[in-house]
Amino acid sequence: MTRKIIPIVSAGSEEIGLYEATQKIYPRTVRGMFARWRWAMVFLTQLVFYGLPWAEWGGRQMVLFDLAARRFYIFGLVLYPQDLIYLSGLLVVSALALFLFTAVAGRLWCGYACPQTVYTEIFMWVEHKIEGNRTARMRLDAEPMSLEKLVKKWFKHLVWIGIAMWTGFSFVGYFTPVRELGMAFLQTQMGSWEVFWVFFYGFATYGNAGFMREQVCKYMCPYARFQSAMFDRDTLIVTYDPQRGEPRAPRRKGPDPRTLALGDCIDCGLCVQVCPTGIDIRQGLQYECIGCGLCVDACDTVMQKMAYPPGLIRYDTQNGTEAGWSRRVLRPRVLVYTGVLALLVAGLLASLVVRTPFKVDVVRDRASLARIAEGGRLENVYRLQIMNATEKPQHYRITADGLDGLSVSPEEVVEVDAAQSRWVAVRLQVPYGAVPAGSHTVHFAIREEGGGAQVSEKAAFLVPR
Repeated sequence: MTRKIIPIVSAGSEEIGLYEATQKIYPRTVRGMFARWRWAMVFLTQLVFYGLPWAEWGGRQMVLFDLAARRFYIFGLVLYPQDLIYLSGLLVVSALALFLFTAVAGRLWCGYACPQTVYTEIFMWVEHKIEGNRTARMRLDAEPMSLEKLVKKWFKHLVWIGIAMWTGFSFVGYFTPVRELGMAFLQTQMGSWEVFWVFFYGFATYGNAGFMREQVCKYMCPYARFQSAMFDRDTLIVTYDPQRGEPRAPRRKGPDPRTLALGDCIDCGLCVQVCPTGIDIRQGLQYECIGCGLCVDACDTVMQKMAYPPGLIRYDTQNGTEAGWSRRVLRPRVLVYTGVLALLVAGLLASLVVRTPFKVDVVRDRASLARIAEGGRLENVYRLQIMNATEKPQHYRITADGLDGLSVSPEEVVEVDAAQSRWVAVRLQVPYGAVPAGSHTVHFAIREEGGGAQVSEKAAFLVPR
């Protein structure tokens, strides 16, 4: 696939283009330690992503962000919209962990665990199995359309679409109970928003991993742009050793390169051919490098065949490559990231430990602000929503204080099922004439029966003039 040069200025016979022509990248398959690590991460990440919606915890889905019921289930935690701070904290912790990991180990996230990398690797594996190796794919694309080419291309795209749709289905399964979603799909009764997001996420996977590939990493991903703010000369990166490799030139196996006044690099170009973003690592650190290490595997294979020591391309730091310094892990930015991350994690865990296992919302009954009840008592009516955030049924007792002679009706204990919420109508009464006209503050106290947890909520008691 090439991008056509668009002329914008004509000067005589010379045309100046707005875009540089970009050739389609055909990554070469390589074997080695880092290639095996990449595939191990593909299996691990997809086992988690595809399998987690089907895992159960206490008779329910283990991880479920149930938007319709307004409940979030994460292992043993039951979170309500009022607990959004915990999800926000988790995102902040994840971002800081990424910053720390980048400062120490570079872009290993991009090279091994990023969804764009993982699905591109899966799609390229399918392409390799159907269309053949790098040379066969290049030859097939260059050939005119034929029955063989049509069959291979269509079959490849059908497999891609199947993977993409299953990915979209799994994604929606985190927001709608996946078993219910599966039954609705088989019965063609899926809701409109589920259908939209299955196809939207599936289309995004199909387009990004099947067609855009390295273009996402180069031009769309913001991480590639601001990574330099987290890098320093002691950050681990994939690097080429020019002191050892230059001057480069092809040669036969046998002669010592020093006797030929050459470096160890034989200029075979395999490091470029295996790169999923198509860069030449020998040109130095580039923002397009995702740190996957495939060029390390390719170069080490060549070094082994030439009987040269490995490590011409390796994971190292700029200081280590240029000056041979030992790597400094405990440096200021790493210590700052670690300290802030530790404080946030400790605060989040402490907040979860002391978290009240239920929530309460108080809403006034707007249909009746104040009225005279039986016995000549002045009454205000409220609706309390009690949200049980535990995995077993709970009983709650409701009391109130703040005014002389204040009573609560009804006084019975309220039962709320496990991980459910319940609305309760509550009436507060005071003797007529005992409280002056106006708005008075009262406090509801909701206590868990048999436990020490208690929630206090403020409300207004209105006395008409």
